[in-house]
Amino acid sequence: MVIEPIPVADAHTDLLTALELPGRSFAGEGTEGHVTLARLRAGQVRLACLACYIAPRFKCQGPARVLRLIDRFYALCGEHRADLIQVTGAGSLSGVLSGERIGVLLTVEGGEALGGDLAVLRMLHRLGVRMLGLTWNGRNDLADGVGEDGTGGGLTTLGREVVREMGRLGMAVDVSHLAPAGFRDVVRIATRPPLASHANCAALCPHPRNLTDDQLKVLGEQGGMVCLTFVPDFVAPDSPTIERLVDHLEHAAGLVGPGLVGIGSDFDGMEETVEGLESPACFPGLAGALLQRGFSLAEVRGIMGENLVRYLERVLK
Repeated sequence: MVIEPIPVADAHTDLLTALELPGRSFAGEGTEGHVTLARLRAGQVRLACLACYIAPRFKCQGPARVLRLIDRFYALCGEHRADLIQVTGAGSLSGVLSGERIGVLLTVEGGEALGGDLAVLRMLHRLGVRMLGLTWNGRNDLADGVGEDGTGGGLTTLGREVVREMGRLGMAVDVSHLAPAGFRDVVRIATRPPLASHANCAALCPHPRNLTDDQLKVLGEQGGMVCLTFVPDFVAPDSPTIERLVDHLEHAAGLVGPGLVGIGSDFDGMEETVEGLESPACFPGLAGALLQRGFSLAEVRGIMGENLVRYLERVLK
């Protein structure tokens, strides 16, 4: 049983995209979807990374699409200024886990957002973006995603330039969705430890989106993070329960150490949910399951939130 409230930091949610759907409301009670203010409060969420997801249909208009989503982010922060506070670096991360307002960090999922231009990356950084996933599942002008695994393609010349510029700017490189060759390129050239914001363990669930033990070990060796996701197909398609998710957390912790493991729910980015993890309000149940599995209270506090905050404090400028 959880004996005290445990603050949560979630490395990946798709709230910004979900708010486009009819009937969705961040403030409304009983709204469809996963993430609402009340549910974040109930789950003790203190930091949420909000992704600007560049869906395939927007591939040829990435910069315009990402600006629309960033506009929605700022509108959300303005409308709920009493409850949300934007996080951009170590200074604004200080005290976020104990603050009254929920920290929100702006991220991008899909290098199409850059439109092939490093100047756009620099402008996104000025707008507050602090994490970039280079691909989704397909190929773009930075790299191949896991859906293109058969090509053996890694980072392009532009992709390598983007990773280096992100290091200079103080941004976190997200290897989620990258094809294996691209993953190898990132860990070879990145000047700041990369992370996987939402991926699980291929040894337990051999889905292409999950990471192999070798990939997890490399992230650990570089001081990066692996944040486990709640997408049922990445947990255990035949039995997606909290216990199966804890199996992934335990496996990852055994490879990289419990201090480099976190959570990246992917709430609002999936249709089905893990049994018992239907929304952020269910986070205390996950913390309790980790305690019952034998993790110490300090380790659970780390996995649920403190580890991600410490990682971001090290990587962000």
